[in-house]
Amino acid sequence: MKIAIIGYSGSGKSTLGALLAARYDLPLLSLDTLNFLPGWKERDPAEFQRLLERFMEQPGWVIEGNYSSHSYEQRLAQADRIIFLNFNRWNCLYRALKRYFQYRGTTRASMAEGCAEKFDFPFFWWIVFSSRTPRRRRKFRRAAEQYPRKVVVLKNQRQLDRYIRSETTPC
Repeated sequence: MKIAIIGYSGSGKSTLGALLAARYDLPLLSLDTLNFLPGWKERDPAEFQRLLERFMEQPGWVIEGNYSSHSYEQRLAQADRIIFLNFNRWNCLYRALKRYFQYRGTTRASMAEGCAEKFDFPFFWWIVFSSRTPRRRRKFRRAAEQYPRKVVVLKNQRQLDRYIRSETTPC
């Protein structure tokens, strides 16, 4: 099985990815771990691409993150299931702040080594405004329209909880 998880920053992509990877015994890739090097430096895009393509050669995987300039269309085409976490901006902001206070000063599992959890004004602006441009919203909407049989859209915590319960219930 191949699962692609996309959505807004702070929506819970990493947490859901870890749960589904454990449930289905699949390798997990958080795209932030490819994008960043220690100290929040960005990896060379060609190297990011090579690492991502190598990961996608596996027979099954869970990939969480957007990074639409890196095999986005291929990830969606290959995925058996696409989960779009379409939470509102204020919920994402709350969740990102909660995450910051939980991991402050440490590096969480879904982030590259040497990238301590941070929350600054540019990240606030990204969550509330920059990540929600009409172009970005169209990209998410197009995925749902292009792959209607394999896209699951979750808009709030109640829907996410219900989905998690259905996916983590023993067979």
